[in-house]
Amino acid sequence: MNSRTLQFSRPLLALPFLLAGLTSAPAADAPKLPKVPSKSIAVKKELLFSDDFQGATPAAVWHKVVPTFAVENGTLKGTQTRDQNIPAADGKPAVTAHAAVHGLEIPTKDSVVEVKIKFEGASMIDVEFDDRKYTGAHYGHLCRAQVRLNGVTIIDERDGGMKNEIREMRNSTDPAKKAEANKLLLGRQVTYPAKFETGKWYNLVVETVGDEMRVTIDGEPAGYLKSSGIAHDTKSKIELGVAGKDGFYDDIKVWNAAPAK
Repeated sequence: MNSRTLQFSRPLLALPFLLAGLTSAPAADAPKLPKVPSKSIAVKKELLFSDDFQGATPAAVWHKVVPTFAVENGTLKGTQTRDQNIPAADGKPAVTAHAAVHGLEIPTKDSVVEVKIKFEGASMIDVEFDDRKYTGAHYGHLCRAQVRLNGVTIIDERDGGMKNEIREMRNSTDPAKKAEANKLLLGRQVTYPAKFETGKWYNLVVETVGDEMRVTIDGEPAGYLKSSGIAHDTKSKIELGVAGKDGFYDDIKVWNAAPAK
């Protein structure tokens, strides 16, 4: 895959948006953010996992979280098939629209995840970290790096939008509680504008060290966030997400990491 020069502009800070691909406008009082570090914040240690998706089906270590993923021509294809809200009826529970998610059990604290991604109709492709045993945030969501055709977003979910207390305030009918939740969310998510193309492979690297996450695409600095939830000690799961139709992954590698000196 050939490297490409990416077009990045001044970073923006935005309020959290849904995994299904909805974006929200940047906060008017958002502070200016530092440049993405030009050098890696992580040093790779032992290789924990790799998969080039050459089998007929996903390897047994992968597990379904939200449909639908399949191996296609030596790549992992994600397609959002839960694409609309369906109310409860005839004794069946309601279904909420959600991006397709594929899971992998790899306990890490600090790590480097490298994977090739390609948009073929998808609105979002991401790498996310969860800890299902952590009860302080919805579904154990911790942090994630999302790529869209127009930008790169990093989110601290543990201490941001997925934190139980903040979710409760945001769902309140009390405007004061909603306003307080918005204040607590400041600094928990960053979005860096960029421009990507459909049908092209990009090499995505997500470095997570301490309370910092740095993203590069094709070797170019693409995003950075320092936030407390990223420092969660046990990131027990790595999950891949695709919103829309279709997004592809290939040649994923996961390393333990140490802070760069």
